[in-house]
Amino acid sequence: MTVRSRQDRVPGGELVVNQSPQSYCVSHRAKSRGRFRLAAAGVALALSLSACAQQPGTLASASAGAADTLAFGNYDFKTWGSYLSGPDSSQYSSLDQITKANVSQLQLAWTFPTGEGQPPHFNPVVVHDTMYLLNNNALVALDPASGTVRWQRKYEGRTGQRGLNYWESEDGIDRRLFFMMDGKLTAVSAVTGEPIATFGQAGGVDLRKGLPGDISKVRALQTDNPGRIFEDTIIMSLPAGAYDYASAPANIHAYDVRTGALKWTFNTVPQKGEFGYETWPETDHEQFGGVHNWSESTVDPETGIIFIPTGTARYDFYGGNRAGDNLFSNTLLALDARTGKRLWHFQTIHHDLWDFDIPQAPKLLTLRKDGKIIPVVIQATKQGYIYVFDRRTGAPIWPIEERPVPASDVPGEKPSPTQPIPTWPEPFARQTFTEAQINPYVSPEDQAKLREILKTARNDGLFTPPSLQGSISMPGHNGGANWGSSAVDPFQQRFFVVSKQMPTLDTLVLDKRPEALAAMPNGGGDVQPYKSAVNFMLQSNGLPAINPPWSLITAYDMNTGKKLWELPNGEVTALVEKGIRNTGSTAPRGGPVATGGDLLFVGTSSDRKLRARDQATGEVLWEYDLPAASEGVPAVYEANGRQYVVIAVGGDGLFAPQLGQSKPGPSQYMAFALPEGAALERGQQ
Repeated sequence: MTVRSRQDRVPGGELVVNQSPQSYCVSHRAKSRGRFRLAAAGVALALSLSACAQQPGTLASASAGAADTLAFGNYDFKTWGSYLSGPDSSQYSSLDQITKANVSQLQLAWTFPTGEGQPPHFNPVVVHDTMYLLNNNALVALDPASGTVRWQRKYEGRTGQRGLNYWESEDGIDRRLFFMMDGKLTAVSAVTGEPIATFGQAGGVDLRKGLPGDISKVRALQTDNPGRIFEDTIIMSLPAGAYDYASAPANIHAYDVRTGALKWTFNTVPQKGEFGYETWPETDHEQFGGVHNWSESTVDPETGIIFIPTGTARYDFYGGNRAGDNLFSNTLLALDARTGKRLWHFQTIHHDLWDFDIPQAPKLLTLRKDGKIIPVVIQATKQGYIYVFDRRTGAPIWPIEERPVPASDVPGEKPSPTQPIPTWPEPFARQTFTEAQINPYVSPEDQAKLREILKTARNDGLFTPPSLQGSISMPGHNGGANWGSSAVDPFQQRFFVVSKQMPTLDTLVLDKRPEALAAMPNGGGDVQPYKSAVNFMLQSNGLPAINPPWSLITAYDMNTGKKLWELPNGEVTALVEKGIRNTGSTAPRGGPVATGGDLLFVGTSSDRKLRARDQATGEVLWEYDLPAASEGVPAVYEANGRQYVVIAVGGDGLFAPQLGQSKPGPSQYMAFALPEGAALERGQQ
């Protein structure tokens, strides 16, 4: 039995990318701040209320001379050598032994129990016939064909729980794994797990080093974001360090993979003299923070660009003390991976008040549009919007309009009068919650309470600002897209995204403690430390306040931006038992993976399933009952001529314990494959 890949069947050669100027319209732009909204380094922008045009410039010389060409086929889609498949974060495998014709034959090949502790959602890495995963505080090396433990090493410290990075020297002798442990970027041998003594101090680099000020006052900066490796550099995004008004700056640091030496830094809150400094108040400027890439990032190995999506500025739901657009919060940053130089950026939310972090790694595709071949970067968001740009210049592929949004009535708040709205593609998540959408599967008493809430709360659509009376936010700060929740098929220009539909009630309450005001940068007068409790509006039976579907999976043809299909993603076991189907899973955190067999694999939590869908139609072709919830992204790889799909399984999933489910089975990794010796049936499709 052989494993082929779609990559093998595509002719090689270079595609010439058209570099003519791109034009796009932007209306209702705020004149005074427009120059901070969309900027390409070294590119002049002409702005007006009705329209603006961007002349794409060439990339800096550090972009490896790839600004005007895209080498088709230089990406490695066969292996799973990094988090989310590779540095490009495609969540795609070109392996095609498992197809639409034979996927129904998939069977459990092996399991690896993870034991007690946090349920796993780690995305394994497979390199040189070895699978690596972090299991709580242990690094485990498995035989990828059998799940047999080859070796494992325990560490004293909390490790990152979503992914790690692999690097090897050109001669293949020096092989290293990088992961986070107790706030330190840690390097160990990929052969033994032994820390690399010459990396940093005894194998680790404290991420706080390189931050301005006294770092002893900053707690250890632990993160589940594994970072990205480009050439001999590992690029790490620091966490914010505190969920409060005063927060550590979540800068971006690049380190030498051999020594741990700091190569460059990028200030996500611009310092004096840097672009964007004026989008923050000058008073107490050094105390502003947040703006963290807590999720994931993506490297384009062809251009040498790293794309980093950032989060909101602190504090998340009130910004009276941080007047301005607050660059580079809620921004897709395009940085030169070798130097950290900003090439271009786009801010998806100005002066965020909704905790609308950009929550996931952007995806890379090459599109054919209007007779041109265009390399693009695609960014899905919590709002349910998709932003698509020429990844060399930041020029939007479809127009993005600055549109007026509701004003705030909270004392001292100074919100942006407009927000950037993509005119295309259509959103993948619902953006309103009205009385007509109250969940029919909650009790009459709960429905009555929801009607009363909707009568008194502010509810002016997607950008309803938080308020003292309470404001409806939909799809909410845990809705829309999230980490690991999108995938692409680069050969068919398809984009897939899993979304959650979960309204929140954002109610601001004044924290009257003197120490709260003292800890607030640039506070005083009518600018006071308002805070909001997290209220996901879950009902007494554990279900969301809104009617189903609570999760969708949406497929797009990115050449046109049109939806191919949109279907409920999963179900709820307790409702299925009552004959209520196709509701979508509640609050799933399972990410999709596309394959060269024209399949899409994704796991769900509230019904404990792993499904394989037809990429073209969304039809479920195979499903498997898991013993517990699945959260995280599957890995697809080949071992001994056999294609495998492995997924982390464990626990109840987010919010699921309230749904009356049975006790989850043991936590484990489960690997699936066709029966040994099964015939490859691709030719019969």
